[in-house]
Amino acid sequence: MTDPRPLHRLSAFELAPQLAAGSLTSVKLVQHLLERIEKYNPKLKAVLALLPDALEQAAALDEERSSGRVRGPLHGLPILIKDNVDVDKMPTTAGSKALEHSVPFGDAFLVARLKAAGLVILGKTNLSEFAHFIALNSRNGLSAKGGQTLNPYGEKLDVGGSSSGSGAGVAAGFAPLSIGTETSGSILSPSSQNALVGVKTTLGLVSRRGILPIAHSQDVAGPMTRTVRDAALLLSAIAAPDPADEVTLGQPAGLDFLEHLHPNALEGVRLGVPRLTFWNKLSPNQVQLMEWTLERLKSLGATLVDPADFEDAEHLESMSFDVLVYEFKYDLERYLSTLPDGGPRTLRDLLDLYAQNPAWVGDDGFTLLLAAQGTRGDLSELAYHYTRARDLERAKGGLDALLETHKLDALVIPAHWAATVGAKAGYPSVCLPLGFADGAPFGFTFTGRAFSEPKLLGYAYALEQNLNLTLEPDLEALMGGTGK
Repeated sequence: MTDPRPLHRLSAFELAPQLAAGSLTSVKLVQHLLERIEKYNPKLKAVLALLPDALEQAAALDEERSSGRVRGPLHGLPILIKDNVDVDKMPTTAGSKALEHSVPFGDAFLVARLKAAGLVILGKTNLSEFAHFIALNSRNGLSAKGGQTLNPYGEKLDVGGSSSGSGAGVAAGFAPLSIGTETSGSILSPSSQNALVGVKTTLGLVSRRGILPIAHSQDVAGPMTRTVRDAALLLSAIAAPDPADEVTLGQPAGLDFLEHLHPNALEGVRLGVPRLTFWNKLSPNQVQLMEWTLERLKSLGATLVDPADFEDAEHLESMSFDVLVYEFKYDLERYLSTLPDGGPRTLRDLLDLYAQNPAWVGDDGFTLLLAAQGTRGDLSELAYHYTRARDLERAKGGLDALLETHKLDALVIPAHWAATVGAKAGYPSVCLPLGFADGAPFGFTFTGRAFSEPKLLGYAYALEQNLNLTLEPDLEALMGGTGK
């Protein structure tokens, strides 16, 4: 029986059987989504650019299917890619007009993986300019190239950043799947604020080759979807060792991101609740939703260690941008050196373009770029090595100690409040929507040890199945200017 819901509300897992049965084609699905993007994106500004051959990609994949070749469970499904990830023959702008003609030589490693799995690359999404590494006070979802991305649940709501378009695009039904990137909160934040499942991956699980960088010690890419199963399917497609990204060569073999997706995955699991520094950010309504969720976890068989606080809790959220400032110039210039001639080759080149075009950034300025330019660019400064070691001691050391002391399988944290800790440690998190608090979507994060994504996805799946939420934004209200 065909699902009566419109195509844009179905998950990838729900669309796949229709494609397999022949009741739906990839061309029909892509055409439906393109029409939806044409109607709503001028207001939402989630999609920065569409691939001109999306329908041709879909037709070729339909032809493969009809001839008996199916590449995998995601064959023929469309996906949106954050525009700091290289896609062949498309500019990688990071939302910057300074890079609007910066066309890489080919696909990022993860994009090549997506194509090999049979996905249709539908378009590239808007983001906070330079993935939020342009100025400390820059706005979530704003770029000179793409404008201001809106939250589909209300234009006055924060859309989150920096993977703003990837979050808003899936929430709005522009695609069932998207890729975001995170250096510190940039997948988890827009996932929580757009009622999505987001996976901030372990550093070394997904190749960074072909991603415009901020900092190699923290940069990761991961799925942003509406369901946990979709996130697991997408992660299965992109997680792989890449000989050109050495950190990925240390990942465990045989990771199965689907194996723990069952309703009793929380039975016997020990979860820590670090309340210090994280709970005090919550409004009364958010506290109520969190406490209700903790009771749900217990009802599903989890043992809560509550509280299970970090020994150095007061300093965790005060960890600085210093490591990012030092690594940005070094990493960015290595990336720029791989591009065809004609565009910026150095951070100094970029700064000159911004100085010549002050309207690109307005009052926000480009203070973080200036700070990065003040470094040597070779990571030789003692201050860099000291700060990186201190960050690892506080974040990785703090997480390891907390998990080991209380024999915990994972931590449970409101929204994305502990994103900095997981980011600096290089550890994974899975964000899951809980519903609404104070009129806005609100999420919940499981954080665990390195490469524990299969188990974290299982915990999230068990809770998701129990909550059984149906969340959908009212885009007609948004278009009419009556959104919250």
